Amino acid sequence: MNFIGTALPDFQVNAFQAGEVIPITPDTLQHHWSVLFFYPADFSFVCPTELGDLADHYAAFQKLNAEIYSISEDTEFVHQAWHAQSPEVGKVDYPMIADPAGVLARHYEVLDEQAGQAYRGVFILDEAGRVRSYTVNDMGVGRNAEEILRTLTAAQFVAEHGDRVCPANWHPGESTLKPGTDLVGKL
Repeated sequence: MNFIGTALPDFQVNAFQAGEVIPITPDTLQHHWSVLFFYPADFSFVCPTELGDLADHYAAFQKLNAEIYSISEDTEFVHQAWHAQSPEVGKVDYPMIADPAGVLARHYEVLDEQAGQAYRGVFILDEAGRVRSYTVNDMGVGRNAEEILRTLTAAQFVAEHGDRVCPANWHPGESTLKPGTDLVGKL
């Protein structure tokens, strides 16, 4: 299934954040950009490096009116225990969503049913909760927070300037393109 432009399903899950368990619903993800960051499991190997990398870049995401939501099939209590034990995960200030029933992982088709774990999916949602970008990696392939941040800024630019597009490796402040016949065969 192609998820570009699709809306969130109806759901209610819990998340661990700042020592508290908080409810998360589709309304929670409205009026700001959201990065849904699926990962296989707490107390694992690649996952803490990814969550720590996101934590190191969290302020940059917040400056762009974006919230990060990490998501695994673990419970909010396992998230809390992992947060308390792991130096990397202990840096996390963003919500860590518990999806033990697989509601979100199934909706976005990233759940490996046999393993009971989510593949490494990143879904960037706009302020209306619609998918603007997504990637899915195999279990062993870690992701880079800087590339997610770059993709978010490009998605925000395109949303704001609908007549312009961002070329490969684009970063804010660099030249963009205005699609038209005058560019055909010239790039």
